Amino acid sequence: MSSAAPHTHWPRVVTTAVGLVAVVAVVVLAFLWPSVTAEPKDLPVAAVADPAVVAQVQAGLDQNAEGAVTLVPVADRDAAVDLVESRDAYGALVLGQQPEVLTASAASPAVAQLLTGLQPALQAQVDAAATAQGAPAEAVPSVTVTDVVPLSPDDPNGSILAASSFPLLLGGMVGGIAISLAVVGVWRRVAALGVYSVVGGLTIAGILHALGGLHGGYLTDSLAVGLALLAIGGTIVGAVAVLGRPGIAVGPVLFMLVANPISAAAVPVEFLLSPWGAVGQWFPPGAAATLLRDLSYFPGADATFPWLVLAGWAALGLLLALVGHFRDRGAATAAALREADDVAPAAEPVGVAR
Repeated sequence: MSSAAPHTHWPRVVTTAVGLVAVVAVVVLAFLWPSVTAEPKDLPVAAVADPAVVAQVQAGLDQNAEGAVTLVPVADRDAAVDLVESRDAYGALVLGQQPEVLTASAASPAVAQLLTGLQPALQAQVDAAATAQGAPAEAVPSVTVTDVVPLSPDDPNGSILAASSFPLLLGGMVGGIAISLAVVGVWRRVAALGVYSVVGGLTIAGILHALGGLHGGYLTDSLAVGLALLAIGGTIVGAVAVLGRPGIAVGPVLFMLVANPISAAAVPVEFLLSPWGAVGQWFPPGAAATLLRDLSYFPGADATFPWLVLAGWAALGLLLALVGHFRDRGAATAAALREADDVAPAAEPVGVAR
C-alpha cells in the first residue's frame, strides 16, 4: 500500500508566503523611493555678476526653493560655459548688459526646465532695475535662454540615454548568472565572460547608436558598455566561485535592489537624498550611466572616476574567481555538470578546476 505524498508543514507555508511578500515590498520600495523623494538640492549653477548681485539672486532663489540651487560666481560667460561643458555646473545665470540663462538639457532635462523657469523672474528684475534708472522701454534688455549642451534631435527628451542603464544592468546580471550555470570551470567562466563582454559591448553600443541614444565614438562607447557588463557579470561569476550557488543572489540584491535605485541614471545625483546619489556612483549602474552621458555629450568632462569604478568592479570579480579557483563546479546546473563529466579526460578528476 503506497503512502500518501508528503506535504509541506503549514508553518513553513505561511512563513514562505509572508517572506515573499516582504521581498516584493522591498523591491517596490527600492524602485519607487528615489522618484518619490527626488528633489533638487545644492545644484551647482554658475553666476556671472558682481558678488553683491550674486548674493541678492541667491537669496531670491532660496525664498522660492531653499537650498535647491547653489550659485558659483565666475568671471565671464566663457568661464560659465566651460563649467557647464565640464559638468561642474548644470547651467549659468549671466547678469549684466546682456542677461542670459544658460542650460544644458544633455546633463538633465529636469534641471534645464528648472533654470528656464527662472527667466520670467529675472526679466522682472531687469525691468524693475531699468524702470528705477529711468531707462526707456525699448532700451530694456531681454533675458534670453540658451541651451549650451542640447540633447540630440534623435533623442530630444533623453529618454533613450536614461533608459539604457537598465538593459546594461540586466545584461550584466543575465550574463553572469547564465555563465555561472552553464559553464563548468572557473577559468572557462572567466573566458566566457570576456567574450560575452566584448561581443555584448559592440552589439549593445551599436543598437544604442542606431536608436540615437549614444553619440560618442563607437569603439569608446563599446568599451564602456563592455566594461559595465564585465563589472556586473564578473562580480556575479566571482561570487559564485567563492560562495557556490548562493553567489547568484549577489546580482539581484547588490545591483538590482541597492545600486540601481541610487544610480542617478534618470535624474541628477543632487536630486537623491544625500549621500545616496554620491554613493550610487561607486557602483557599476551609476558609473556606467555617468560615463555614457559624458562620452556622448560632455567630452570635456573628467571621466576618470567612472572608468575606475567599472574597472575596479571587473577586477574584483576576477579576484574573487581566483580566490575560488578550486571550486570549479560552483552553481553549475546538473546538465552542465553531466556534459563536463562526459568530455572530461579519464585521467583528470572532474572536481579539479579547469
